[in-house]
Amino acid sequence: MRIMAIDLGDERTGLAVSDPLGMLCGEAWTVEEWNRDRLADTICREAESRSVERLVLGLPKNMDGTEGERAEKSRAFRDLLLSRSALPVVLWDERRSTIEAHQILHTVGKREKKHRKTVDAVAASLILESYLGSLS
Repeated sequence: MRIMAIDLGDERTGLAVSDPLGMLCGEAWTVEEWNRDRLADTICREAESRSVERLVLGLPKNMDGTEGERAEKSRAFRDLLLSRSALPVVLWDERRSTIEAHQILHTVGKREKKHRKTVDAVAASLILESYLGSLS
């Protein structure tokens, strides 16, 4: 089963899709779009073109587990995706995914200014890998 993870951002959103068996991250990329309607349409098209069967949307939580404004935005976007697609949308705790993505890119020597797009794709792949790991 192919699964797509989404790291929702204000101007740029990271996407990652699993391999056909749903075991590994197969590809990751970013979409630059601030308009939520157009972003939802793009994600639905990308999911359909890759035969995705489930969407996993990052749910940003505070370190103490509470939810703030960013979590509300994710919940609203989940509702928008559900109105545009028959695919199930799972909200997934994404605490530290962006921090870890920055650390990974720093470790491999990527400069901050040059990896802004990459960090969102890496964060989406971390969300995907975390979700896939919970299925085993």
